[in-house]
Amino acid sequence: MRRSNLIILVLALVMGSVAALMARSWIDRHTTAQPVVSTASIVVAAAQLPFGTVLSENNISEIPWAGAQLPEGAFAKKIDLLKDGRRIVLTAMEKSEMILRPKVTAPGQRASLSVLLDEGQRAVTVRVDDIKGVAGFILPGDRVDVVLLRTETSRGNQPENSADVLLEYVKVLAIDQLLNDRPDQPTVATVAKAVTLQVSPEQAQKVLLAGNVGKLSLVLRQPAEGPTAEARRITESDLGPGFARREASASPISSPILQAVKSDTVKVTIFHGFDEKKYNVIHQ
Repeated sequence: MRRSNLIILVLALVMGSVAALMARSWIDRHTTAQPVVSTASIVVAAAQLPFGTVLSENNISEIPWAGAQLPEGAFAKKIDLLKDGRRIVLTAMEKSEMILRPKVTAPGQRASLSVLLDEGQRAVTVRVDDIKGVAGFILPGDRVDVVLLRTETSRGNQPENSADVLLEYVKVLAIDQLLNDRPDQPTVATVAKAVTLQVSPEQAQKVLLAGNVGKLSLVLRQPAEGPTAEARRITESDLGPGFARREASASPISSPILQAVKSDTVKVTIFHGFDEKKYNVIHQ
């Protein structure tokens, strides 16, 4: 091998090694994890907080927050949460869960049902038993449909049962006196219970009126399902051919002959002395 070729080969190896070292140094500089510098803090639950818990220094804590800004409704310091008066938990929270303003009362406010109502909404109570209340598995915070069951007089003076969806996707605020949306487990009651719903003013009027017209039942919905198309009325004829009612003809029979055929025939016996004569008389 020529000496010149050997020199070129050595130079190439040296330059390649230098390029590899420079590339590795650049990659190391740009991939080194930068330490997260916490510039703020946020208030969270220091323990599990059920509905009705009074917030205090002992059950809340501050943790570092590295975001550019706090979530809407969050508190940066414990003093910001407690300085104006006591606050009570409205929505049950788990340990380390952020405490947001909608989940607690205003300073000095009572944890009453009215606090849970959205703006412009009303609370109305429906009385149901353990069956109409979906066996007790409806809990505060669930979504339900309200169905009206009633019996009406149809043509031919025959009773007809029907079911109409009165309201769809309404929020359950309370079961009896229970406002907690995270109870340990659902309970099945054998006595009638009251379910309080969040509705608009017009819907509240419908529920109160429907309670006098027929019976109200609840149908449990999926929380993320959302409202669906308006449901139609269901009657006994929709249950199958065996449940269909035969309706009497609405048009009267005008022909005297047809009336006589449809009428009952009565046998009449007349005695003339000892003579007996029988006649068929059409009784209308």
